[in-house]
This record gives sequence, C-alpha cells and structure tokens, in this order.
Amino acid sequence: MKRRNIAVVLAGGVGKRLGISMPKQFFKVAGKMVIEHTIDVFERNKGIDEVAIVSNPMLVSDIETIVLKNGWTKVKRILKGGSERYESSLSAIRAYEGEEVNLVFHDAVRPLLSQRILNEVLEALKTHDAIDVAMPSADTIIEVEGSFIRSIPDRSRLRRGQTPQAFAIEVIGKAYEKALCDAAFKTTDDCGVVKKYLPEVPIYVVTGEESNMKLTYKEDTYMIDKLFQLKNTEPDRQDLSRLNLSGKVAIVFGGSYGIGAVTAQMLEERGAKVYRFSRSGNGIDVGKRPDVASAMRQVADAEGRIDYVINTAGLLNKEPLAAMNYEAILYSVQTNYLGVVNVALEAYPFLRESKGRLVFFTSSSYTRGRAFYSIYSSTKAAIVNFVQAVAQEWEGEGIRINCINPERTKTPMRTKNFGIEPDDTLLTPERVAEATLRTLVSDYTGQVIDVRRPSHEA
Repeated sequence: MKRRNIAVVLAGGVGKRLGISMPKQFFKVAGKMVIEHTIDVFERNKGIDEVAIVSNPMLVSDIETIVLKNGWTKVKRILKGGSERYESSLSAIRAYEGEEVNLVFHDAVRPLLSQRILNEVLEALKTHDAIDVAMPSADTIIEVEGSFIRSIPDRSRLRRGQTPQAFAIEVIGKAYEKALCDAAFKTTDDCGVVKKYLPEVPIYVVTGEESNMKLTYKEDTYMIDKLFQLKNTEPDRQDLSRLNLSGKVAIVFGGSYGIGAVTAQMLEERGAKVYRFSRSGNGIDVGKRPDVASAMRQVADAEGRIDYVINTAGLLNKEPLAAMNYEAILYSVQTNYLGVVNVALEAYPFLRESKGRLVFFTSSSYTRGRAFYSIYSSTKAAIVNFVQAVAQEWEGEGIRINCINPERTKTPMRTKNFGIEPDDTLLTPERVAEATLRTLVSDYTGQVIDVRRPSHEA
C-alpha cells in the first residue's frame, strides 16, 4: 500500500526579527500572503496527498479564514504549535501517529519552494526514511571561540540547510521519543534530531536552490519580492484544445495585430465572445480614458457582462532620451502606462461583478534601465509594480490581475524597431497568447508570468 505524503506547513512564527507587527507568514508579496504562496506549491503538486498547517494557537482562526478564502482542497488539518519550533513538529507527529504516512515539513515563510525540489524529495522518500534539502556553501565558514577563529572546516563538505525535510513518520517519531528523554535536548532542525538520536538512519540530501530562501529579516522581503518577479510562473501547461470558454466575454485592447490579434483569435476559437479595440482598428486609444470607458460600456450594454480584459496595447520608440521629441515621450507614457491605469479603472466595476480577470503586458526590459529604452523600460517597470499593488487592493473583490512578461517576440512593433531577426531567437505571438489564456483561467493574481522560448525553459 502506497504511503500518503503529508505536507506539514510550519506557520507558528510571530515575525519579531522581521520588525513588523504582523506575523511574517501573513506578510504580502506578489499579490498574496507568504503562506498562501507556500501552500499553493503543495496544493498543486500531484505527489502531495494532504496538507496540515501548524499554527500559533492565537492565529488559528486567521489560518482558517485564509484556507476558506483560497478554497484549498488538500488542507485537512489546522494544528496548534508550541512556543518552540520542535513543538510544532511534534504536533504534526502526534496528529498522524499510527498512520502509514510520510511527513514533509516545510517553513511557511519559504514561499519560493520549486516543484523540482519537492518532486525530488518525494522521489527520495521511496527509498530513504529521512530527507534534507541543502545548498553548497559559497562562502568560507569559520568556527569561532569568543572573537577568534577556532577552526576553518573544509567548505567542499559544508551545506546550508533549507526545507522541506521529510521522514517516514516512524523514524521522526522515534527520534523525538528519544530526544524528549534527554534533559539537555535542544534543536531547531528535525534532521538534527534524527542525526543525533538515530545515527544509524542515513539522511539523504536533495540539492536546494538559492531562491528557496526564508523570510527572516526585513531586507528579505525585498529579495523575495524581486525573486517572484523573476520567477517563471506560467500556469501548468494544460491542453488548451480542451478549453471551453463558451459564455465568457472578453475585451482585447491592441487586438488588431501581433499578440493581441492572436490572443483574440484563440479566445474566439474556444467559444468566447471577443471584442477588439485599437487605434488603427476602430479609433480607441487606451491613453484616453473616455475612449476606454466608451469601449467598456459598449460591450457591457451588448453582452450584459465582461469576464476578461486584456491590454496588449503598447508603444516602443527605441532612441536616446535626449533625441526624443517631447510630444513622443508624452504619448509613449500616456499609451504604455496611463493606458494601463485607464483600462484597470474602467474595467473594475464590470470585473468586480463577474469576478473576472485582467491581464497586462510588461517586457523583459523592466528589470533594469537600458540605453535607448529609458521611457519604454521605465513604463514597463511601473506596470509590474502597478499590477502587484492593485492585485492586493482588489483581491477581496474576487478580481485576478496579472502581468505577462514575454521574451523578445516576433511582432510588427519589434520588426519596426529592430528589423529582421532570426526566428529561432524570438518567441512567436502564438506562444505568448497561449500563456495569456492559461493565465486567464488560473487563480493567479499579482504575478509576473514569464514566457520563454522552449530552449530557455527550465
């Protein structure tokens, strides 16, 4: 009989070192609470059968509210932890005592756990009873005595521990049973308990990732937020040929050519009623709020609802700032950034009613300013921050808002600025449109969805 894999999310922290009043697992990053991102990882993994959350006793009702809001199907137990970390582990061990399960312990404040790490941990559990996750140390580690070096261990043998840590319940249970009989027992690490009290049990090590970092200090919040921006978060590659969008009403701004046109076509092929708006097609300029309001009202009057709003409209003038005509600068900012604000504001009442989806587009140039791209790249960076902020503001309304970040894509706008480029160096509009459809039907919000050429995907 196959053992069930239970993910135990340890969420008992109170955020003292983070320097904020709220517990750090409730801190918001990339549109969601840290704990929500973490549980999403386990919820999506096919090898995880059940999730248990171990909470500070005073925060159980808050955790219950979060679980109900997200509609997670795998979260079956919310357990009370103790004042020490090991007491939280013990709470889960006691809750599943007597059951034939593996316990996969993970810090709630490590929200960037990859499916690769988790899958390797679950695979290792098939042949080992204790698993750790660790990274090689890039720095020299020194052992000190007072203020002086006592020894310098061989760095090649050192690793930096992460989570998850996973065990057959019999092993971790027996290790703690022995540990609790030791008057000098002290630990912050479950693998350390097994290593000390069951030294005969080998602990297999899965290689971790730098991005699997723990939110501990205030500076970590900025790093984690940036890692979410850079992370490839495209939703699971479901078979779009089976996607039925009958009854859905979509608006595509910038729908006359390029990514917008292909996205509109794919939506129509799957049964959605699609309305396309653009400057060249029907004189709708997203930089002018009255134009956007008129387009929204036209669709709402005709269909009675709006489910999806996609804005692909954008303008790229590749030239040095000092050489740009000031009117061109204003028009670029108006189209690329104010257009996003206008679309969001006018879409809000309709998407609030339909619990709909809103998708904008950034560019890989948003991560740093580049010569000849000062206006374009800065507006694209603004879009990312706008999406993440508004996702938090509108989460309670049921609106999901995300941002697609495609690599260089073969579009008329790119050809105009760069000329002819080898096809194998560019994404196709179809690939970007597919990612857009998957995002529309996902529960993601506040995410930057990276879209890459197959050779660049992990």
